[in-house]
Amino acid sequence: MAGSIGKMMSSRTTGLLMASLGAGALATGYMMSDSAAISADEKRKLYPPSADFPDLRKHNNCMASALTPAIYAKLRDKLTPNNWTLDQCIQTGVDNPGHPFIKTVGMVAGDEESYEVFAEIFDPVIKDRHNGYDPRNMKHPTDLDASKLHSGMFDEHYVLSSRVRTGRSIRGLSLPPACSRAERREVERVVIQALAGLKGDLSGRYYSLTEMTDHEQQRLIDEHFLFDKPVSPLLTASGMARDWPDARGIWHNNEKTFLIWVNEEDHTRVISMEKGGNMKRVFERFCRGLKQVEHLIQERGWEFMWNERLGYVLTCPSNLGTGLRAGVHVRLPKLSKDPRFGKILDNLRLQKRGTGGVDTAAVGDTFDISNLDRLGKSEVELVQLVVDGVNYLIECEKRLEKGQDIKVPAPLQQFKK
Repeated sequence: MAGSIGKMMSSRTTGLLMASLGAGALATGYMMSDSAAISADEKRKLYPPSADFPDLRKHNNCMASALTPAIYAKLRDKLTPNNWTLDQCIQTGVDNPGHPFIKTVGMVAGDEESYEVFAEIFDPVIKDRHNGYDPRNMKHPTDLDASKLHSGMFDEHYVLSSRVRTGRSIRGLSLPPACSRAERREVERVVIQALAGLKGDLSGRYYSLTEMTDHEQQRLIDEHFLFDKPVSPLLTASGMARDWPDARGIWHNNEKTFLIWVNEEDHTRVISMEKGGNMKRVFERFCRGLKQVEHLIQERGWEFMWNERLGYVLTCPSNLGTGLRAGVHVRLPKLSKDPRFGKILDNLRLQKRGTGGVDTAAVGDTFDISNLDRLGKSEVELVQLVVDGVNYLIECEKRLEKGQDIKVPAPLQQFKK
């Protein structure tokens, strides 16, 4: 009987009929003898895509705006070479309808191939998030020549600290939402071996989260260097907190101005930072360190994920291209209370956050101001945009201090088409 039922279940129509038989002996016999032989993929195909389409009626993210029943039906049963699915890509956007401070993307990639296999949903999401950048018809520029940056010294009466960060992914290994323990440990091994080759002012050491002493951990927390287990639902719903803290760690140079996070949201997060307003020095160190790290990675037979359309490939589509966020902590007590503040930021292609990160509101009159865009402009162009924009904000603040009026600048063009 079981054998004949197994043959019957090979057809989807008969499978659905069997599902409707209820708890009879025949169905029970099938469940006990044959269900283990049917893969999750085959079980999913017992149902039409319309039965699986997520309820996005109350959602406000880029994925929810772009995903249609037709796109879902076309992509639901596709797999990347690493067996990553569309539903895994969009789970964070399904579980998190919106965000109180910024419009979120609502999806992640599990591997480099996700952006191709599921291009029909990733492309419109990328276009939405990156102000019209078309990943099918446009090419992304890369420029890490820090000598091109000008006016990179802020008024330190207003700017408290400066920072530039990006991410890099190692080609051939799954991204954090999808990686196995072995892949995550391989990322850690490759990265810390490469970082051991940094010399001069970039030389430093690696701190594994699993091996860190309580004293080391507290010191890094006090210095605002240590990342903790992700608690944001945007990250946990993506699967990034699995096996925590296995194969996670932080490397920093001896001066604590050049840091690399390993296996947080991306394989690596590369950060150059210091107190004060010398963005030019921060960016020079960032470019120099990033080039050396890439060279050391390549010496060991690895390379970063990159292509000419998407630039550097990272977990979240919001970080494609440069992956770069150049930001400052800046005091704007008068401008922040002006009703035009939000419009000024929008037109300058800047975003504000609380100084505690993406999930925090501003406390008092101090804001984390950074570039809104990642894709379509080079690293130099984006840092220059932040320099010019923050200087404009400071000038507005000074004018308001004197009782003078301010103007909303004309909208900036994000990129040249």
